[in-house]
Amino acid sequence: MQTETHSKVTGDSPNGLALVEAEIARACKDARRERSSVTLIAVSKTFESDAISPVIASGQRVFGENRVQEAKAKWPGLISAHPGIELHLIGPLQSNKAKEAVALFDAIHSVDRPSICEALAKELAKQIVKQDRKPLLFVQLNTGEEPQKAGVIPREADAFISSCRDKYGLEISGLMCIPPVDEPPAAHFALTAKIAARNGLKLLSMGMSADFATAIQLGATHVRVGSAIFGHR
Repeated sequence: MQTETHSKVTGDSPNGLALVEAEIARACKDARRERSSVTLIAVSKTFESDAISPVIASGQRVFGENRVQEAKAKWPGLISAHPGIELHLIGPLQSNKAKEAVALFDAIHSVDRPSICEALAKELAKQIVKQDRKPLLFVQLNTGEEPQKAGVIPREADAFISSCRDKYGLEISGLMCIPPVDEPPAAHFALTAKIAARNGLKLLSMGMSADFATAIQLGATHVRVGSAIFGHR
């Protein structure tokens, strides 16, 4: 995934969280949106429990991780100690990790290819019966059509979303995008929102530490903020 940078807010755990919350509130006010319409995902990838715990203590309950194995190693204990935690997988998912991902995460933001759809459909069918687990699923777009980046390119998005629904029986809740680091993000956010609207999808996972205010202006329902809360990795 794209490396996060920060601009208006700087990370210092609870202090960083407060600054990010204030910036989200301002962006929502400017966009004439309710603050409750935007979910802040605190991106805790690469940070250990001792860095995460103060953010939980400050009231944050939604966190994002990049890798299944890293999350599996540190989050079960934190979740046990702090009921109500919501965990999102925002990084790439391998087919052979689908079982663990469905069991651990409340949302998966990186549905982007048929093999993932097939693996998720298989595991969801099992887990819904066993544990009543049904994580939110986001299709990841590659709006910049960057060859090194995962995601569905825009011209193939409609067909892919239809395939998720009709072929694999997956309930897709929204779209996720990560704009190219060297381009203004607004056009990419607007394109993602347009594709979501025509496919009847209400959730938009877009915006990171440097650009979440812009993403909120363009309809983001989930913003993924790491360095502005936790500091640089």
